[in-house]
Parts: sequence; C-alpha cells; structure tokens
Amino acid sequence: MSLIDDLLAALALTSDDAPVQQVLIGAFWTVVVVETSQGPRGGLASALRPAGHDDFPVRDAGRLTERSARELAALLRSGNPPEASVGLAAVNALLPVDEARCTEVNAQDLVLERGAGRRVAVVGHFPFTPQLRQTAAHCDVLELRPRPGDLPADAAARVLPQADVVALTAASLINHTCDDLLALCRPDALVVLMGPSTPLWPGFFDRGVDVLAGSRVMDIETVLRAVGQGATFQQLKRSGIRLLTLFADSYS
Repeated sequence: MSLIDDLLAALALTSDDAPVQQVLIGAFWTVVVVETSQGPRGGLASALRPAGHDDFPVRDAGRLTERSARELAALLRSGNPPEASVGLAAVNALLPVDEARCTEVNAQDLVLERGAGRRVAVVGHFPFTPQLRQTAAHCDVLELRPRPGDLPADAAARVLPQADVVALTAASLINHTCDDLLALCRPDALVVLMGPSTPLWPGFFDRGVDVLAGSRVMDIETVLRAVGQGATFQQLKRSGIRLLTLFADSYS
C-alpha cells in the first residue's frame, strides 16, 4: 500500500472517529478542529493551491463540518491539493502523539548541523535554505516552482540518490510525491520530514525517515485567528503551536 494508505489505516486503528467543529483554509495554512473524547483538538497542514483551474477545488465547501473527522482525513487521497490539505490537517487533529518520546529540538538547526560540509538535498524552499547553502559542501533545492538557484522537482531522480542529508517537506504528502521521493533516498542518508504539516507518526520510520519535525496546536482560537488573517509559518510559531521532533532512535 502507499504511505497515505498506511497512515490512514493506522489512524483508524489508533484513534476514535470524531465530529468536526471547524475547517479553515487560509492563505498559507489549513486548520481542522475536531471534538475528541479528550476535548477539541486542532490539526495543521499547508494550504496548497489547486494545480489547474478546477471550478470546485473543494467540492463540498460549506458542508465539510457535516462529515466526520475520519471522512475528512480520507481527503488526503484527493488529487485536488486544497482537499488533500484538509485531509492532512484532519489526520494531524486525530493522530495520537506520544509527546514523551518527542523533543523540542529545532529541525532547522539539526539539518544545518548534520549537513555542514556534506551533500544536502532540500525538497521545498525552507526559510533556512540560504544558511544551508553556505554551510553544506553542496546544496540542491528542488521546487515545483523554482526560485533562482533552485532545481525543478523533476530533478529529484538525479539529486536525491547523491545526498547525504535530505530535508523533505511534508507538503509532499499533500501532492502525493512522498513515496517516490523516499524511494530515491539512499539507505544511509539522514532523511528529515519536516514542517508544521508533518504527522508525528512512527510508521514513517519504516519507510526510511529518520526524523519527524512537526507541530501540535496548543491554542486553537489563537491559531484559527492567525491562519484566518494570513499568518505565515514564522508568525504561526508565535501563535499557539508547539514544534515537536520525533527521532527514529526513540523507537529502537
């Protein structure tokens, strides 16, 4: 099965279904709030734009709260990026996380440290990319919409097998490229799946990921307000989320 199928199957086994309280698709982030037996919980995902000119990128817009949380999570399979973003946010709202195994290590610092003097590949344009280009022996940045100095996403098959360290955006789950990208990474490479969208699910460790760097929504109202007003990642870090990192070593 695909990584998404495995993730959704694990979600069905480890969490109860729940009513959906709110769905908010902002300029940069999507938030889903569900009512669990422990109270309301929120999940974040990158708000990816439609790939083309689909008249209905979110087909049931206005009625998503009529679905259950698991039904929304299943939208992660959708070929429409805005719907898949809702799906990943719902996954993150439902997913049980063993916070005792997590740390608050900054994944940016980890990639900079482990990538110093080595060959690094970055899938997605993270804010620390300019620093990484200065400290790595060689740094390739792959992007669907390349900026100056970036490589197009279709260069992955050439770049990833050469990399000692790979920083992979969790948006690759939304655009359904994560399986293929992970398959291109060397078994001995350090692979970090990162960004607030990252599900802190240990099943990734069986797929070649070494570090998961994601987030938990701590103050739902603050996050909803910030996302609704166009907050970027840097602003979200000050707006009710907690950044958590999970290492494969903690499960060995």
